[in-house]
Amino acid sequence: MRPPLARFAWLSVGAAGATILLKLLAWWLTDSVGLLSDALESLVNLAAALVTLSMLILAARPPTEEHAYGYSKAEYLASAFEGLLILIAAAAIAYAAVKRFIEPRPIDRAGLGVAVSMLASFINFAVARILLRQAMLHRSIALEADARHLMTDVWTSVGVVAAVGAVAFTGWWRLDPVIALAVAANIVWTGGSLLYRSLRGLMDEAIPGPQREAIASLLEGYRDPGGSHHA
Repeated sequence: MRPPLARFAWLSVGAAGATILLKLLAWWLTDSVGLLSDALESLVNLAAALVTLSMLILAARPPTEEHAYGYSKAEYLASAFEGLLILIAAAAIAYAAVKRFIEPRPIDRAGLGVAVSMLASFINFAVARILLRQAMLHRSIALEADARHLMTDVWTSVGVVAAVGAVAFTGWWRLDPVIALAVAANIVWTGGSLLYRSLRGLMDEAIPGPQREAIASLLEGYRDPGGSHHA
C-alpha cells in the first residue's frame, strides 16, 4: 500500500496560492497580456491542486464491499480534469492574446514585472521537482499530472518573460501577444496528452502487444506437461 500522498498535494496548493499573488502583481505592474495569461494559468493550477488533493484523499481509502478494488481510479479522474483545465487556460490565453494583438498597448515597468514573475516561476519549479520525484517513487498519476502541470506553468512563464523583455527592448508591442499564442499552443499539447493518458487509464486499456507476447512467453516456460503453470 502506498503511503498517504495528500501532504504533497497540500504543498502544491500552497505554491499555487503564492504564485497567483506574485503573477497578479507582475501583471498589475506591467499591463502585459502575457503576464495576465500567466496569472490565469496559475489560477487553473490552484483549482487543479485542490482537485488532486481531494482525489488523493479518496484514493487512499481502503477497499470496501461496494468498491472491492479500492478508489485508485479516482486519480485518473483528477488527472483528466486537470487536462481539461489546461486546455481551458490555453483558450483564455489565446483569446487575450488575439485581442491585444488587434489593440496593442505598451508594457510598463517591464524589469520589475519580470523579476516578480521569475520569483513565482522558481517556486513552481521547486515544487514541481518535488512532486514529480514523489510521483515516480509512488507511481501516482495524480501527482505526476500536478507536477507536469506546474512545469508547464514554468515554461509558460519563461516564454512570457522573454516576450516582455523583448517588447521592452524593441518597442514592438505586438510581440507580447505573439509569444503568448505560441505558449498557448504548447499548453494545448500538454493538456491534450494528459487527458488522453487519463482516459486510457480509466478505460483499462490493454498493454501493448509486444509486452503481452513477452509475458505469454515467460509463462510458457513454467508450463508442465499436463498444461498447468507453476510459478
